[in-house]
Amino acid sequence: MEQRYQRVASLAEVPEGELRAFDLALGRVAVVHVEQEIFALADECPHDLGSLSEGELDANEDAVVCPGDGSAFDLHTGEPLDGPAVDPVTVFAVRVHDEWIEIGPPADVPV
Repeated sequence: MEQRYQRVASLAEVPEGELRAFDLALGRVAVVHVEQEIFALADECPHDLGSLSEGELDANEDAVVCPGDGSAFDLHTGEPLDGPAVDPVTVFAVRVHDEWIEIGPPADVPV
């Protein structure tokens, strides 16, 4: 059975190197477009509750940095890489279908 995905935006709405936030039934999700890949994470830093979509990508563009406390979270795993945060953020399944970004359930949920 296919997991349920929700269409959130066109690829054009999330330009390369940018972060955007979308409110979904799953909660508020930060969508990141980096090196022709799309990532989706919970849009809340577990340490200071700041909006990750208002943060920036790190120098390597493989992590998003919380604007409030400077915690950096791996785009692939959600694990904290730097800063005071010790808990990971949820990473969601993502696919692109006909130029539309679609977000699914958390990536660690078995099919």
